[in-house]
Amino acid sequence: MKLLFTVIVTFFAGMGAGLGTGFAGMSAAAVISPMLITFLDMDPYMAVGIALSSDVLASAISAYTYGKNKNLDVRNGLIMMVSVLVFTIVGSYIASLVPSATMGGFSVCMTFLLGIKFIVKPVMTTKETMLAVSAKKRAVQSVVCGVIIGFICGFVGAGGGMMMLLILTSLLGYELKTAVGTSVFIMTFTALTGAISHFAIGGAPDWTVFFLCVVFTLIWARIAAVFANKASPKTLNRATGVVLVVLGAVVMLFSLLT
Repeated sequence: MKLLFTVIVTFFAGMGAGLGTGFAGMSAAAVISPMLITFLDMDPYMAVGIALSSDVLASAISAYTYGKNKNLDVRNGLIMMVSVLVFTIVGSYIASLVPSATMGGFSVCMTFLLGIKFIVKPVMTTKETMLAVSAKKRAVQSVVCGVIIGFICGFVGAGGGMMMLLILTSLLGYELKTAVGTSVFIMTFTALTGAISHFAIGGAPDWTVFFLCVVFTLIWARIAAVFANKASPKTLNRATGVVLVVLGAVVMLFSLLT
């Protein structure tokens, strides 16, 4: 009975995380962690480690799907990734020196509000408009935005995927599919770094929960990424918006239960 309950919890956790990753480049940690903590009484540090591990393959398969459909900016994604990783460390260090201000709901609220934004004001930038920006200007913008995203993630401790999607679409003028593809590409490496450090510090996870979360998240991320790449911009904006609003609301509910 306990195993069946574990399978049910990890299935829904993986489904939510996978849909969020495949549609919007959202970090699996935002969905999986609160569900494992709430329903399986898992240690929060280990729950985040399992969520990050689930994020690695889910983001990788999503990035592959977006790249196959030519909706991935590898060059600027790599530039941004380096900035994000470096300044996440800087942000974490500065956060350790400052009196703790509670910003735990930042990522959840951002997910919910970003979902509403995609429904009310969809991103309709075309690939032609996006490619009109010079390569040099785009590279500089990628470094600056990577610094901002990394610092906020390190300081607040969450919100990487959502921050990237917001900045790529709003500040860098990316077309939505390319923004999500680039976001999941970056998240593959940031999640891998986070997962390795978590298990190196906290020890081995519950392998049953680990395996189930990784598999379910991977399956749903693949389904979402395939659908997203075939959908029209208008349909994709609405689908992404609905997924984010629902996930944001559900995670808020779980946060109240813990």
